[in-house]
Amino acid sequence: MGFNQGLSGLNSAAKNLDVIGNNIANTSTVGFKASRTEFADVYAASLFGQSSLDVGIGSKVAAVAQQFNQGNVSVTNNPLDLAISGEGFFQLDQNGLATYTRNGQFQMDKDGFIVDNAGRKLTGNLAAAGVVVGGPPVDLQVSLGVAPPNVTTTAQITANLDSTSIAPTGAVLGTASIVPATPSTYNYSTTFTVYDTAGTAQGLTLYFQKAGAGWNMAGYIGANQVLPVAGVNTAATMTFAANGTVATVNGVVPPAPGSILATTAIVGGMPSFNLNLTQLTQYGSSSGVSFVSQDGYSAGQFAGLSVDKTGLLQGRYTNGQTLTLGQVLMTSFLNPNGLQPQGDNQWAETAAAGKQSSDAPGNGVLGYLQSGAVEDSNVDLTAELVNMIVAQRMYQANAQTVKTQDSILQTLVNLR
Repeated sequence: MGFNQGLSGLNSAAKNLDVIGNNIANTSTVGFKASRTEFADVYAASLFGQSSLDVGIGSKVAAVAQQFNQGNVSVTNNPLDLAISGEGFFQLDQNGLATYTRNGQFQMDKDGFIVDNAGRKLTGNLAAAGVVVGGPPVDLQVSLGVAPPNVTTTAQITANLDSTSIAPTGAVLGTASIVPATPSTYNYSTTFTVYDTAGTAQGLTLYFQKAGAGWNMAGYIGANQVLPVAGVNTAATMTFAANGTVATVNGVVPPAPGSILATTAIVGGMPSFNLNLTQLTQYGSSSGVSFVSQDGYSAGQFAGLSVDKTGLLQGRYTNGQTLTLGQVLMTSFLNPNGLQPQGDNQWAETAAAGKQSSDAPGNGVLGYLQSGAVEDSNVDLTAELVNMIVAQRMYQANAQTVKTQDSILQTLVNLR
């Protein structure tokens, strides 16, 4: 008579309770993956193989397997909190040691590195001039410097010129007779902002003059005429078709909407840039601008950081621009259960985990990221409480078999 079955059952039940207790303890741990105790039966073996006895000698814990099913996603107020929806792990670096995690609670340290609560650095690819440079993962560091300005190179104006306007005295199509200081020499003016090479805002004023069947236009920055090219043309000219749309600009028929047909001179740090006049109209209503666009902007200070679903790090600047600074990479494994738990929400790579691959979120089997959110623990608390009751009964039942064996043994000892 042996106690092996009951003792092994007690050990297995105790291990199962440990696993359940650990799951329950981590119900609120971000990125935690619940474990499951897997059991196996045990049979005695002789020198020459399996024993002929059919009765086993108990049970053992074959494995404690983590369950990598998706946890719920909870929204937070931190844009650097990242939740993975799908497969994959964040790869972190701590002094050259790579670890992997599903816990996406990150922040920026004083040097601009994106780190977790223990100072491990999130890895990915950095960007140069707004373009992500591929290669092996490196520590992601955000540049907190000034975003450079962009000089205006193209502009477009959408406006109506009143067809009932009366031409100023002496106005001749193509002749420079517009004098900004003398309102009687033009019919309509409008001003919008362009930017020079230093990112300084310049007010560009366009003056429109009715001249016979068409219109003259001259552009000024301050007292300097910049449209059309100073010393080359005296005025830009526009004619209109019967339906009110542009027929010609400077005598040229626009090949298609959006054609750029007027050019500035270099004045006060402004290089030549192109002005699209093909969206002008001439209708019998008051002159007015409905839309102006231009591609220049001033320098900007770093104002914040955002991450899109593919892991692109976007720096936001006070000039309204967004610049790509890098991209978070994720890593997948053929057998995630082969990863070695390290504690602190980290796993280490092992041979049992199989081949790993790193790529941008959304590529291959990798899931997408959600910024401003974290993945909750995947522990089902209700199920764990039920499992705990079952494990408790399992422990009690195995204790009862030991007690019964003891009672039978006592009876044998007391035989006279």
